[in-house]
Amino acid sequence: MQKIFEKLNESQSQAVKQSEGPVLILAGAGSGKTTTIVSRLAYLIQVLGIPASNTLTLTFTNKAAKEMRERALSMIGDASYPPLLCTFHKFGLLFLKFHIHLLNRQNNFVVIDTDDKKRIIKKINSEIPTPLIASEISRYKNSLLTPDDAYKQAEFFNYQQIAKIYEEYETYLRENNLVDFDDLIALTYRLLDENPELAEATSKKYNYIMIDEYQDTNELQLKLLQKLCTSHNNICVVGDDDQSIYGWRGAHIRNIMEFHEDFAGTSIFKLENNYRSKEPILKVANALIEHNRSRLGKKLIPTRGGGEDVTILNSYDENEEARKIAANIKKLLDSGVKPNDIAILYRVNVLSRSIEEGLNRSRIAYKLVGGLRFYDRAEIKDLISYIRIITNFHDDFSFKRVANKPKRGLGKASIEKIELAAHSASSSIYEYIKTASLAELEALVKKKNAKTLKDFIKNLEEVSRVATESTYEFIDVLEETFKLKNIYAGMVDEAERVLNMDEFYGLFRDFVKKSPESGLDEFLNELTLQSEQDQVEGESIYMMSIHASKGLEFDHIFIIGLEEGFLPLVGDGSDLEEERRLGYVSFTRAKETLTLSHALSRFYKGRRSDLEKSRFFNESGLCEGSLKLEKNTAFKKGDLVRHKIFGTGRVTGVAKSGREFKLNINFAGTSRDILASFVERL
Repeated sequence: MQKIFEKLNESQSQAVKQSEGPVLILAGAGSGKTTTIVSRLAYLIQVLGIPASNTLTLTFTNKAAKEMRERALSMIGDASYPPLLCTFHKFGLLFLKFHIHLLNRQNNFVVIDTDDKKRIIKKINSEIPTPLIASEISRYKNSLLTPDDAYKQAEFFNYQQIAKIYEEYETYLRENNLVDFDDLIALTYRLLDENPELAEATSKKYNYIMIDEYQDTNELQLKLLQKLCTSHNNICVVGDDDQSIYGWRGAHIRNIMEFHEDFAGTSIFKLENNYRSKEPILKVANALIEHNRSRLGKKLIPTRGGGEDVTILNSYDENEEARKIAANIKKLLDSGVKPNDIAILYRVNVLSRSIEEGLNRSRIAYKLVGGLRFYDRAEIKDLISYIRIITNFHDDFSFKRVANKPKRGLGKASIEKIELAAHSASSSIYEYIKTASLAELEALVKKKNAKTLKDFIKNLEEVSRVATESTYEFIDVLEETFKLKNIYAGMVDEAERVLNMDEFYGLFRDFVKKSPESGLDEFLNELTLQSEQDQVEGESIYMMSIHASKGLEFDHIFIIGLEEGFLPLVGDGSDLEEERRLGYVSFTRAKETLTLSHALSRFYKGRRSDLEKSRFFNESGLCEGSLKLEKNTAFKKGDLVRHKIFGTGRVTGVAKSGREFKLNINFAGTSRDILASFVERL
């Protein structure tokens, strides 16, 4: 017990000891949040004697889950059954593996990623913008709307079309035994909601629940947690309302602001001692965030003493800015600072271009976090598609991707003919080719292509047999059988692509060594659950968006683009309070020094524009100037708004509708009631 509390301050200790009932731990940036979570877990298990298997700790990234798991196990020691500590989506994956049969679906499903999702949608409909359809389908699932519900709610033709696409998309997923990211949470909730006994049993199994980064939860995740608390109210959430920066992707700041209303009898603890940043950094961060009105209220208290004042870089344009930042980084590196202790952050991704050029000119190695991920490269996607087919022969999506890789003389038209014939026969492409006679195939494609298809099926089945006998040898047999490296023979970047494939083969072998009992579907699902922050490793300075930096820390931080329109982003439906939280998050990533950069002009969207220094300099107390007045972010009567379908209109009335607001809007003489989340203020 002494070991658990020896490194905790008074606030942390009190939070750890409050084991029963709902607990809200408001943890400021750098306040020892992870230490508090793992200490509380150790306290439950080691001191109170709660079985580790009765605890559940959820977070949002693999990186955070891994760190917490390692630290928790070091405190708990060897446990016969270690506590379940993972991401929300990993929990959903594990839960569905055990219970998806209750939805009449098979448990050897494969999780598709965002790119796969868009390809499926585009195949169904290429007229409506794919990102819009993907976003709407995600919104439907997170609102627990079936395709039928979506169609009934759609007043306009475009949304009726999207609802129809949603129905076809869902049919495709079921027929090919696939689930998407949203399904991992939505189907888990559906199972618990439709099966009260399962909800009761699951709640009794996990009767002590902890949630990290609670400010990032959405409405569906809140509903899931309420189901997990069916038989108890022992839920402890840790988060920071001042770091709620994901409203654009569905996170509800109200979840943390109103936690005490969702879970009656909440005990609240504030962690305000900051163990990360030097005093001058915290001074500007505190000053900035105090301008927000929607917050529970706390102040970061420095524990590391004074340091260098925050530096402001004033530049004429982005090229001068790049030269200055490169020169400052060069000085740090020459003084012995490690490259991976330095990061450059930005609000808008396009701003990275000039900085990249400046670093290249200065021969400073950098890594762009959030760029093209390793697993998104074409050669890796092809390998993954082959593995998916081996896992599920009836995966038409993957089959079509690699049917002519390496080239087998099968053009797009031939593949479409086979697909159409398979569809008419109510079978998968694989099943159709396997059962059809050569004569039937030759009626669709050239004679030699018909034999090629039959041979392809035999080869797939042979490799599949090897996979069941020896997962480790499978990857070598896959390459030997299909000669996948030949796909890129003669290409300009052949060597790089082959190196990437060898890296993938090595990753696969490493996975099998670490998890010898796991099959191919587990490997595929682990790949799909990778996140942006899993890229942060190695010896180079990092460049990333502020969103990607959340949860990370670096000795030296450079933030570029502190101009009105870039940070804060204004217009385009932006929320100034969330922009301010982004500024606060970016400032508090810095441990030793913080450099804020702005330029008088930038080349953006095809032309050079003069820019105004960000209001955040003034609000942070870094320079004098007139404060910018801001309107309340809530819609009010008279506001001019824009809707995707109806165009511009004026708000004539506002009414509460559940957790949202319903707006009565006049569109050129036609009055309509629309939820506030579907329009943007002009």
